[in-house]
Amino acid sequence: MSTKRSAGLARAVFVSLSLSLGLAACSNAPPPNSTYTPYGFGRAAPVTYGTIVSMRNVAVQGQGSDVGAFGGAALGGVGGSFLGGSSFRGSLLGAIGGALLGGLGGAAVDSVMNSPAHAVEFIIKQDDGQTISVVQSNESRLLPGERVAIIHGDHTRLTPISS
Repeated sequence: MSTKRSAGLARAVFVSLSLSLGLAACSNAPPPNSTYTPYGFGRAAPVTYGTIVSMRNVAVQGQGSDVGAFGGAALGGVGGSFLGGSSFRGSLLGAIGGALLGGLGGAAVDSVMNSPAHAVEFIIKQDDGQTISVVQSNESRLLPGERVAIIHGDHTRLTPISS
């Protein structure tokens, strides 16, 4: 392999790893409670009221997929074939090497993107006497003893109310 090709391959590996690590640094936080799906937009939702009895931090497991690995392998294979040179053998070896590196990088990014997010489980004593649990983010900084409206829409949400 020539020095020029080696430098090009090293540069491609560096760029691929840099992009993978940059994407891996993205947060996997649950969406805020003010985010609605198109299904919930414009629909009436029943509302009940209650008081927060307790709360605890929980992890929300992401859904794993192979999209990162397959996407990384496809992009790495295409990129590697261009770096392999003008010969068939060089392009083939470059595509195989690129696909392997891209697949590993994509799988690493997918793993980090689907790592557990942090949320809060609230135990609420409703005014009708029933006790329920709701898991959500806590951007409203709800605390035990606080009165909340419990919105039963496409996802159950808690929002603070004045007593």
